[in-house]
Amino acid sequence: MHPAVELHAARDVNDVPSIVRGAVKLGLIEAMAVLIFSLASRFLPSGPVETIVLAIVLLAGVAAVILLPGLWTRARTIDGIAGAAGIGLSAAVVFLLIDVTILQNIGTYSNRWLEVGGGSNWWYHPVWWMAGTFLPWMGAWLLANQSVKRGQPSAVMAFATVVVCAVVAAAVAVIIGVPGAGWNLPTFGVAFLPGVALATALSALGTRGG
Repeated sequence: MHPAVELHAARDVNDVPSIVRGAVKLGLIEAMAVLIFSLASRFLPSGPVETIVLAIVLLAGVAAVILLPGLWTRARTIDGIAGAAGIGLSAAVVFLLIDVTILQNIGTYSNRWLEVGGGSNWWYHPVWWMAGTFLPWMGAWLLANQSVKRGQPSAVMAFATVVVCAVVAAAVAVIIGVPGAGWNLPTFGVAFLPGVALATALSALGTRGG
């Protein structure tokens, strides 16, 4: 799974100002997605409408986190992939600053959000840092592999592959009885972590060293 590192690094964008700009933009996008998700989960009655709205917000948010950093860094080599991971990690910091100073203090979160971690920030902040770095890292790697094989990446194809792999991962988790897994949106959301890794591994097939 090594995208063609011999391609000219000049095609990748990983200078510090670009990483900082990308981090701020992605952090704001994450904050907006979480705000919309939390408001929908609080004010929409439980049922199909709530699930559909939350699923749309989840897909849009995950797509942004997975794809935008790699597109912004024009990931072709390890430099662009690393830059995308840097954007993801820094964006997580930007989001968490917004989260603890604004979102948690304006009454958007329902008790469902707080009860998951016992009302503490410390359960999900480290998880956000890790997931916020892992998803763009894998996404940029996927886009780089596409570029090796096709000459240019396809964000639509990349995310479609990730979604399919996430659905498969969620189904497998439910079927084999992974604790907490069920036919629901939270399981599908968590399944994006193995899903994007599987999609990236599949994208490496047919590349040099893949």
